[in-house]
Amino acid sequence: MKRKWMLIPALLTLTMAGAIAGAPPTGEIDGATRSEVIDALVAKLNANYVFPDKAKQAEALLRQRQREGKYDGITDGKQLAKQLSEDIEGVVHDKHMQVDFSARPVPSEESMPPPPQTRAEWEKQVPPAVLERVRASNLGIEKVDRLVPNIGYLQISMFGPVFLVSEKIASSMNALADTDGLIIDLRNNGGGGGDSVALLISYFVDERTRLNDTWERSTNVTTQYWTQDKLDGKRYGGKRPVLILTDAKTKSAAEAFVYTMQALKRATVIGERTWGGAHASRPYRLGAHFYAVIPSRRTISPITGTNWEGTGVIPDVAAAPDDALAVAKDLLQRRLQGSASPGTAGQ
Repeated sequence: MKRKWMLIPALLTLTMAGAIAGAPPTGEIDGATRSEVIDALVAKLNANYVFPDKAKQAEALLRQRQREGKYDGITDGKQLAKQLSEDIEGVVHDKHMQVDFSARPVPSEESMPPPPQTRAEWEKQVPPAVLERVRASNLGIEKVDRLVPNIGYLQISMFGPVFLVSEKIASSMNALADTDGLIIDLRNNGGGGGDSVALLISYFVDERTRLNDTWERSTNVTTQYWTQDKLDGKRYGGKRPVLILTDAKTKSAAEAFVYTMQALKRATVIGERTWGGAHASRPYRLGAHFYAVIPSRRTISPITGTNWEGTGVIPDVAAAPDDALAVAKDLLQRRLQGSASPGTAGQ
């Protein structure tokens, strides 16, 4: 059975934490281990990386540098993982691609449970310390506020798993339901779960809307993603203006939200060009102490026919991150007063 992975491997990291948490930062390795890791990495890239031609180019580079003895002097696991990541990045230029080392044994892929789909499943998988930390957190909903005059403000630092954050999102949207316009602050948002992105976008449309498609390399299957018809909170609707704040630390799933809202012409984006990572990833075991996070799914907008990989989301209104909120407030106030320029996105 195929496993469903998140847009960014945040939840995967939590799942793997039970096996590798607390590991020392380094570990000695020998030549046999180096060869094993490189061979496994090449095989996993060729079988799973979202662009097969790029995987072949990465293989050619790794084999060339292996023949040249570039890796022979590396005896530290962390250092090897870092060097392999840098070498691959020089070819594929993919934000989600990463090789890493763990001094504790990395579990086999077969023994790794699929990402949980319910809170109960999740609580069984994560370590107790992580569970307590998440329970005590705000789940990425940093601030829900009202700005004068009657402008809503929603600050989100991450898109947690939908089964954890749906209630938080509903209560936030209920609190903002009667505002005249809304500013969503995604500066310094590191990403998270694509299902939570789809849920939040659902609050800003009036009818069922196709959001993004994803193409899976291993199955050659394209899946469509749509908004949700039934919401636990009050629907904001598709008419009132929405402005989104971004910076270079707006990443992955957060970029999916920004890109989709912009493509739908449902929001005006203000701030800085975003990070530029669009490919969904999952971890693959390379050996007893190594694993690679390899992008295996490509997001495709039905509106633009592409995504934000490598380019980031380009704001409609450029602004320094520290100035973005003030710029957004001024623009939204003028728009609500009817003095904003006609044809601006998000009307």
